[in-house]
Amino acid sequence: MSDTELRNDGRLEDEHQLDADDRLRPEFVDAVLDAVENGDTEEAHRLVEPLHPADIADLFELTPDERRAPLAAAVADLLDGDVFAEMNDYVREQLIDALDARQVADIASELDTDDAVAIIEDMDAEDQREVLRAMEPDDRAAIEEALSYPEESAGRLMQRELIAVPEHWTIGDTIDYLRGHEELTTDFWEVFVVDPAHKPVGTCALSWILRTPRSISMADVMQREQTLIPVDMDQEEVALRFQKYALISAAVVDGSGRLVGMITVDDVVHIIQEEAGEDALLLSGAGEGDINEPVVDSYKARVRWLIANLFTALLASFIISMFETTIERMVALATLMPIVAGVGGNAGTQTLAVTVRALATNQLTQSNTARAIGREIRVALLNGVTVAVVIGVGVSIVFGNPMLGGVIAAAMMTNILVAGLAGVLVPVTLDRFNADPAVASSVFVTMTTDSIGFLAFLGLATASGLVG
Repeated sequence: MSDTELRNDGRLEDEHQLDADDRLRPEFVDAVLDAVENGDTEEAHRLVEPLHPADIADLFELTPDERRAPLAAAVADLLDGDVFAEMNDYVREQLIDALDARQVADIASELDTDDAVAIIEDMDAEDQREVLRAMEPDDRAAIEEALSYPEESAGRLMQRELIAVPEHWTIGDTIDYLRGHEELTTDFWEVFVVDPAHKPVGTCALSWILRTPRSISMADVMQREQTLIPVDMDQEEVALRFQKYALISAAVVDGSGRLVGMITVDDVVHIIQEEAGEDALLLSGAGEGDINEPVVDSYKARVRWLIANLFTALLASFIISMFETTIERMVALATLMPIVAGVGGNAGTQTLAVTVRALATNQLTQSNTARAIGREIRVALLNGVTVAVVIGVGVSIVFGNPMLGGVIAAAMMTNILVAGLAGVLVPVTLDRFNADPAVASSVFVTMTTDSIGFLAFLGLATASGLVG
């Protein structure tokens, strides 16, 4: 069956291959949904069938909520495990809810353990039990074991389908084993070598196996140095190890050191993307920030930080009210004070972003915290001097008042220095108390820069006798 290509006039025509950029253009999505709405399931199926599983998943994400169920019914036989593995969590959960336990079990059985766990772990407890009861005993045992590990741990992330051979085997024994067992996993880059207690003692890349004479022992050709991942390690730490040591795959071991699974780089790429996006969204207080997230969930995630920002803004307003008389005597102060707070806030945000990233990637630890703080103070001083000179000279010229220029320069210098300190101290302090520094840091940093900015500028203006 041929793929489809979109012509410039928006009509669909048969071609041998669909350009990647055209797969999910609005015209294509509309054509599929219109076919479903018109009851032409055969046409909808014809259009969707050539798509890659990831593109089918994207098609469902682009489809409005109320039209996903009819689309799923029209292309039900194309919704295999690979499609669900690529699907957005919220969209997948919506479709899974529409399937019975037997169907979910069949889909999960097609997947590697880690992908199957990703589908089942978000289900309600009762639904989980029904699905697990419908699965084959071996598959059920593997998934139940994975679910027993903490969320976002290596145990949840790992797959149990791997190749492990004893160290006394020869290269020939290993090759014969790989060729003679069709049930073995086909997605692997290296063979793990284990001792009689099933503890990993080394790894052997497939390229080495294929290029080594059959008579050579695995123990003689394997690489003994390897990176082992504890089964309870947090997935962020797993990703950092893969990144630091340039790993393609790694063995996962339990508390006794026995090999229980492996993690591959394709899984880690997803984790890196998720964690990076999550930290960026948490810094803004936007929750998970998923456009498929239910409206009520998005509201709950965002409103609490807006309320927190409201109270911090009230604090800044209170500081301004303390200098109401000063502002009345010199209106220029009201014009200039948002500049001091705004630039200070930007300076704090810059430092905050650098610090949160450093904490997330383990670049910033207890051993180098003092050095990092010293570095940010030096950066803040340089930034402060530069911006203070620019704003001081500019205000002096525009308002014809050198003293006003000096006051705003001093206030700007003070606020940028405080912003630099807050940008590093706030997230570090939260991290020391085991709180996520990406969640609440921005609220405290903004409160600090706004309050100090107004206090420094208006306080210096009052103390200097600028306002008669």
